[in-house]
Formats: sequence, structure tokens, C-alpha cells
Amino acid sequence: MTDDILQANPSTQEDENELYEHHRILVDKGQAMLRLDKYLQMRLEGISRNKIQTAVKAGCVLVNGQTAKSNYKVKPCDQISVLLPEPPHDFELVPEPVPFDIVYEDNDVLVINKRAGLVVHPGYGNFTGTLLNGLVYYYQDKTGDDGKPVVPYLVHRIDKDTSGLLLVAKNEEAQVVLAKQFFEHTIERKYNALVWGSFNDMQGTIVGNLERSPSDRRVMHVTTDTDRGKHAVTHWNVLEQFGYVTLVECVLETGRTHQIRAHMQHIGHPLFNDAAYGGDRILKGTTFSKYKQFVENCFTLLPRQALHALVLGFDHPTTGRHLHFEAPIPADMASVLDKWRNYSHSAMSE
Repeated sequence: MTDDILQANPSTQEDENELYEHHRILVDKGQAMLRLDKYLQMRLEGISRNKIQTAVKAGCVLVNGQTAKSNYKVKPCDQISVLLPEPPHDFELVPEPVPFDIVYEDNDVLVINKRAGLVVHPGYGNFTGTLLNGLVYYYQDKTGDDGKPVVPYLVHRIDKDTSGLLLVAKNEEAQVVLAKQFFEHTIERKYNALVWGSFNDMQGTIVGNLERSPSDRRVMHVTTDTDRGKHAVTHWNVLEQFGYVTLVECVLETGRTHQIRAHMQHIGHPLFNDAAYGGDRILKGTTFSKYKQFVENCFTLLPRQALHALVLGFDHPTTGRHLHFEAPIPADMASVLDKWRNYSHSAMSE
């Protein structure tokens, strides 16, 4: 009889912001006592013992709900929960001189202010020219303090046309510790979004499971079936109202693919110029040609969804010190916000 793997589904296929695998294993009743690291190496295909030991040391392996050491002897009917960062890629990463803006860097982590339009990770239709290609190029001749080559590891992602802060680990140990923080939702993430419509309340919370839309697999939607999709929570509060559009701050409690975009559409406030979620047309306001031209000019200035990852905070994987970063709103989004401020002020003064 083999062990019952209750869950061994990598969330990387669904979640851009959480790049890890979560396994739950129920040990078979006939299992002989065996060291935890050896047992997991046997059970988890393609995972090195060193990587398992790193995960154990970081507290990413639980036995019956408690952290355990590598030398723990696995017993029949033990319930083991394992969090591992994304497995190796099944394609070769080609180093390319892709420019990116470094906000902070030390021996373990790298914080980047990603520009809109830059794809983070190679995938279907984008196997070159991505941020990860640029990171491999940047680190190809660099070594760490231990003399080993520096290898960049993604611990989360943001959409191609979303700008803002992104965290990268520079070694496997840092990746494991940071992945645990993402899994436990202790990472601080705040976004600014310009959305269609005005709000009666100044703050709120959106709770709704997200899944791929059956009509268009490229987008996500909220499902009313609580047994489907993935749990997602977005907190929002109003920063500025401009009549027909509103600037909101969104705080992520979970990190699902297109979470803010799908959640804001779900409550009737699609992101401004978000083509995938219906925000690239006039949803609020008059039909007068002058207003229509104003909105079209804004779309031209900001040819993407109006979403920016403003704040990123986390505990350093080695020192434990809390680090907090803020990236100013980029010029394209800032210019559109200024246009709406002026338009709103002019409309109120008439």
C-alpha cells in the first residue's frame, strides 16, 4: 500500500503571486520508522534532500501540525504538510540584457520596481525578453559570499501590465523562507488602482473564490460555489474620488492571479483601461464628444490597466528584520490621475 497524498498540486499554474507547491501526505499504516528528510526525498519526486532539509530548517515542514526536525522518525498515520518553492523550470533560461530598476539588494534578496509591459516569467508566448531572463543575465558572472554562483528565484509575480514592487530571492534558502511568508499571508502588499465609478462607502472587503472563466481561460472570475476556485480576500479603501472614476488602495490578504482586477470587476468597478475585464471603454459619465475625447486621451496616456504595486514589506530571510519599501506611482498613471483631478475640479467649479 502506498501513502495517501491528500494534496500535491503546484499553485504556480493558477497563482501568479504565490510560487510554491503545497503537499499534504498521510503516512501509510504499514510505514516503517524513517528519518523525515529521507522519507520526503522518497515521496517527493525530483526534490533533493538538501532542499528538503532547507525547508525543514525554515519551518516549512509540519508533522501533525507541529514543526519537526530532519531527524524526526516518521510514524504510521503521521500527517505531513510540506511547503516548497517552485520546482526547476522545464526549459532553458537564456540570459538576455533586459533592463530593470533595482530598489534594494543584499546577499539574500533583491527588490525591483517593475515597469509596466515587462513580463516577469517566461511562459506561453513569452519565452524571451522577460524579467527572469534579465536576472539570469545580470547574475551570470556574480557569486555570493560563499563563492557559489548567484541564482535568482522568484517568490511572487505581478502582471505584465501592472507596475511596481517585486521581490526576488538570491539563494534557495532565502526563497524557502520568503515563500513561507507568502503562504502565511504575512507579506505586506498594497496597490493603488484607478477604477470606474464612485463609492458610497469609503472602505470595504471583497471575499470571493476565484477560478478561470469558463468562457475565457485568460481571465478569472468570482464563483459562487464555495467548493470551487481558490479563496481570495481583497481589502480596499477610497483615496480620491473624481466623479466618474476613483483612486483606491487595495491590500492583498491572498495573492491570486488577477485578484484585484477580477474582484473590482465583481463589485462593479473594473480597473480603468483594463481591456481583459471590460475597463477599456466608457463605463461612467456622459456621451458628449468632449468627455469621450477626454477619456480616449487618458487611455492613450495609460495604455494598460491602472494598477501599481505601491508597497512591499517582509521580514528579511536571514536577519529577520522587517523591510518596507514604497515605489512612487509611475509617470503614465500619475499623468492620468492629474488629468482626472483637473477634470473633476473643472466640473465642480462650473
